Formats: sequence, C-alpha cells, structure tokens
Amino acid sequence: MSAMSSPPAARSAVPVALILVAGCAIALITFGPRSVFGLFLLPMTQENGWDRNIFSIAVAVQNLLWGLGAPFAGAVADRFGTVRVLCGGALLYAAGLVVMAFADTAGLLYLSAGVLVGFGLSAASFNLVLAAFGKLLPNHLKSLGFGAATAAGSFGQFLFPPITGALMDSIGWQETAMVFGASLLLVMPFSLALATRGAAAPAVAAAPQQSIGSALAEALRHPSYVMLVLGFFTCGFQLAFVTVHMPAFLVDEGMTLTVGATTLALIGLFNILGSLTAGYLSNRVSRKWLLAWIYAGRGVAITLFIALPVTPLSCYLFGAAMGFLWLSTVPPTSGLVMLMFGTRYMAMLYGFAFFSHQVGGFLGVMLGGWLYVTLGSYDWVWWLSVALSFASAAINLPIKEQPVHRAGVAAA
Repeated sequence: MSAMSSPPAARSAVPVALILVAGCAIALITFGPRSVFGLFLLPMTQENGWDRNIFSIAVAVQNLLWGLGAPFAGAVADRFGTVRVLCGGALLYAAGLVVMAFADTAGLLYLSAGVLVGFGLSAASFNLVLAAFGKLLPNHLKSLGFGAATAAGSFGQFLFPPITGALMDSIGWQETAMVFGASLLLVMPFSLALATRGAAAPAVAAAPQQSIGSALAEALRHPSYVMLVLGFFTCGFQLAFVTVHMPAFLVDEGMTLTVGATTLALIGLFNILGSLTAGYLSNRVSRKWLLAWIYAGRGVAITLFIALPVTPLSCYLFGAAMGFLWLSTVPPTSGLVMLMFGTRYMAMLYGFAFFSHQVGGFLGVMLGGWLYVTLGSYDWVWWLSVALSFASAAINLPIKEQPVHRAGVAAA
C-alpha cells in the first residue's frame, strides 16, 4: 500500500465542504493579524522611543518560536487531535496581541509579540489546518485543499492591511491590536469541524507500529526530506523580512505608509491566485520543479525591484509578482511531505519543515533590523534574499518524488 493510499474521506462524519470552509476560515483569521505586524512598527517605536531593532527582535523571536513550537504542536495534534491544539493556540495568540497593546517596555513587547504570539501561531495557524486536511479530505482534494487553505491565509493578508489602516486612523493602534486579539477567538468554534482524534487511518500498512521518534528519525535520515526542509528556509527568510520591514523601507524611499499597506495587500491578493494555482499544479506536475521555479521567480522579482527606481507603480508590480509566489511554496512542500511519509505524522513532519521556514524568518527579521541600525540601509538583506532564492531553486532539484520504502517500522 502506498503512502497516498487509503481514502480518508470516510474518517470524518463532517461534510467535506464544511471541513474546507472551517479550515480556510481558521487560516484567514490567524494569518491576517500576523501579516500586518509591519504596520505596527512605526507607531509603536515612535510612541515608545524605540529604534527599529527592538521591534525587529520581538517579531524575530515570534518567528523562531512559531517554528520551534510547530513540530511539538503537530505531534500533540497527531496524538490527541486537532481541536485542543487549535483552541489553546488561539487563546495564546489572542493574549499576546492584547498584552502587546499595552507593552511600554522592550521586555513586555518580547513577551507579548514574541513569546505569546509565536507559540500561539505554532498551535493555531495553517500548518495545523494543512495536516488536518491531509487526514480528512479525500485524496483527489488534498492538494487543492492545501492550496485553498494557503489562499485563505493570503486573503487575510489582502483583507487586513486596509482594515488595519482604517482602524488605526479611527481608534488607534492599541485598540486595533485588541480588536484583532478578540477576533482570534473565532478559531475555537471553527476548529470543531477539523476534529481528527481517532480519525487517522494508517497511511501505510505498518504506520500504526511506528513511534513518533522513529518517524522523525526516518525523516531526518531521508535526503529528499532534508533538502526540502533546507529549501523552505528561504521562503521564511523572505516572507518575514518583507512583511515586517517593507512598509518602513518604502517610507525611507519616499513612499507613504499607504503605499506600503497597499503593497502588502497586493501580496495577499495575488497570493490567493498563486496558492490556488500551486495547489492545482501540485497534482499535475513535478512538485520539486514547481518549487524550483517559484524560488527562481522570487529571485528575479526581487532583483528587478531593488535594481529599478522605487515608485508606487514599481511597489505595486512587485507586490503582485511576489504575491503570486508568496505562499505558493506551501502546497508542493506539504504535498511532498505527505507523499514521502503519508499522513500519520504529517502535522509533526510538516512542523519540522516549517521550523526551518521560521528559522529563516527569524534571521530575515533580525538581519533586517540589525543591518538597518548598523548600516542605515536594507540593501544587504535584499541581495541576500536574491542569493537564497537561487540556492533554494537548486537544492530542490535532487529531491526524489516517491514514498519512502520501509523494510520494517520501529515499535510504538
């Protein structure tokens, strides 16, 4: 029996349409506030008299803990079900945003925007939704479901920048953070449709006998998985750097904060198309080649953006191009994890890949802030992003797109 066999549609009594709607709603609700942290950078630093490095450290810690907590949240979800993990993560995430609204010291900012939001995201974001989709959706809808969940998160990124700008103008940045914190409580009722405890049928015949430790050890010994994980680092580096530093970078270049918010919104808008396209193509073309073209495309888009004069038009074109390639890496990446190892421990194994993504995010945000304070420019980070794009395109090409072959499986 292959890693892709055993139709999972019968594993849940919840209609497939409701599973898709609930999962996409969770992705939208959780990714939206996360995508607009860059719009809080200037008002928070100006009001508290901080330099940009302080805010950068907080968001860098957030990215790192989001990634660090993802495999553990995934392992708990694999063992005890998705609902408890999503609800706990939503509460942590909401608490982090509310505390951030009152953070008047660097330490409190690190605790709220960094620790609480970071661990909250690890347990209440699209990585858990993707794993639940892998277990609950029928085989022919899995890749499309991955694309739909990613697109829903992208729609949150499109929807939240104008909402954030309007709320900040009308009620202030602190109240805006609190409103977003309250909105995260909606994750809890939606999570009920993604219940997976007792629903994970064996992905391969021996899967029930495999322990969490042996599944992870098997993955880390598999060269294709390691290359996939290393390539995902670049995605996180670029996404976190652009999300956090793009609005401030554009202000430095003479643009208004509105141009920055519009650019972020365009990234979210075009990523809806990009994610759905990647989800559709993941079942029809080589996933490793799809990833290689996505990473190479990012390298070209960034090179053109930083080599040409910065104007509102160039910002919007960059937002559209980068948006199409933004989270389009997620469907082929998650699809490759599922193809290699099945769905039994998908939440954990995708979580480790996502950890690499978030280590990249940590460094992207940290280097952006540190190099700006040190050199007064973001140029070095932009060019590093270009180099990483082409390196990741190359590292994905040797991946073998096939299930692992197990002679035997360690006892649970």
